[in-house]
Amino acid sequence: MHGSIAALSRLNAWFSRISLWLAGTGLVAMTVIVFAQVFMRYVMNDSLLWVEPVAILLMSWFIFLGSAVGVHESFHMGFDVLLFFLPDSAGTWLRALSDLAVLAFSIGMAVYGWQLMAKTWESSLPVIGLPGGFGYMPLFAGGVLMTLFVLEHLLNRLTGRTVEAAPDAQDILMTEA
Repeated sequence: MHGSIAALSRLNAWFSRISLWLAGTGLVAMTVIVFAQVFMRYVMNDSLLWVEPVAILLMSWFIFLGSAVGVHESFHMGFDVLLFFLPDSAGTWLRALSDLAVLAFSIGMAVYGWQLMAKTWESSLPVIGLPGGFGYMPLFAGGVLMTLFVLEHLLNRLTGRTVEAAPDAQDILMTEA
C-alpha cells in the first residue's frame, strides 16, 4: 500500500507543479492582455472586444488551479484554532475531518463542473466563439485535482504519515522571536 501511496504522491506532486506553472502563466497572460486593453482604449482610442471574456476565462483557470495547489500543499482552511485548545491527539482527527470536508467539496466541484460543462457545451461563449462548456472546465479540473490531492492526504493519515504544510519564511520568522 505504501508503494501505491508513494506513486500517487509523485503523480500529485507533478500535477501540482504543472498546475502552479499554468496558474502563474495565466496570471501573467491576463495581466498582459488587460494592459493591452487599457493601452488600446486610452491611447489608441480603440477597444479589443475579446479581452474581457478571455481575461475571465484565464482568471477562472488560475483561481481553480491555484486552489488545488493550496490543497496539495495543505494551505487550505482547517480547524487550526481548535488545535491550540485541544490535546495534541485531537489534531489528527480534526485534520482528517477537515480533509473530509475538502473531499466532499472537491467532489461536488468536479461533479457539478462536469454537469455544467456538458449542459453548456452546445452554446457559444460570446466574442471568442469557444463552446460554452469551456467556461466551466476550470471548475471541473480544479475539483478533480483537489480530489486527488486530498485523497492522498487521507491515505497518508491512515498510514500514519504526516501531511502538514511546511512552514514558510513568515512562519519561521514569527516563531524565532
